[in-house]
Amino acid sequence: MIRLAVAALLLVAPAASSAQSSADRLKALDARITRLEDANAIERVQRTYGYLVDKAMWTEVSELFADDGTLEIGGRGIFVGRPRVLEYLRKGLGTERPTENRLINHMQFQPVTTVDPDGRTGHLRGRAFVMSALQGFSGWGIPLYENGYIKENGVWKIKSLRGPFTMYTSYEGWAKVATPNTRPDSFLPPPDRLPTEVYLTYPSPYIVPFHYPHPVTRKPIDLTVDISADRPAPQLPIR
Repeated sequence: MIRLAVAALLLVAPAASSAQSSADRLKALDARITRLEDANAIERVQRTYGYLVDKAMWTEVSELFADDGTLEIGGRGIFVGRPRVLEYLRKGLGTERPTENRLINHMQFQPVTTVDPDGRTGHLRGRAFVMSALQGFSGWGIPLYENGYIKENGVWKIKSLRGPFTMYTSYEGWAKVATPNTRPDSFLPPPDRLPTEVYLTYPSPYIVPFHYPHPVTRKPIDLTVDISADRPAPQLPIR
């Protein structure tokens, strides 16, 4: 009888193991699908941000942020909380909705999206190309976003938006004119906190830190730039 019982257990064991393996695979597949859906939702939020900025829809832009979300554009400093984000947009960039002689085209490219293991937070690195005619200045700009997101009650929102402009120039073009980075005192309103990092824009080199490691070596990405003394200093008029 004992031998028969042992034989029966041996016959059942592979089936139980197979069922467990299938359950594990299904669980892993479900987690992967959830991460993909979360990444898509994060990218949808960020893309919508660009479309809303295009048309100066400041209230709708601010509603993409968490209650304690932060906004940091260029070198202006950090604005904390949804009301302050809205104040910055209205006072710093002008009235809501499109008006004549104002252009804020905000085209976004190259998103790299990461959903954290907790499934509640995520990050996105992306580039934008901006065409502007704003407050008497017409130009081109390239901000590079490194943003954080949070999932609240099943809805993804912007937790921190940081968009350092690496190049800004007048409509004459970057081969002729360079525009310096903005500062906390560039225009109203004043920020709640100083900038994350003080840096120079084009023609000076600057690499925006990556939120993720090198995808092949898995090492942190080196942010070193070549500022050798033997290289000629850039010669562009600053406006």
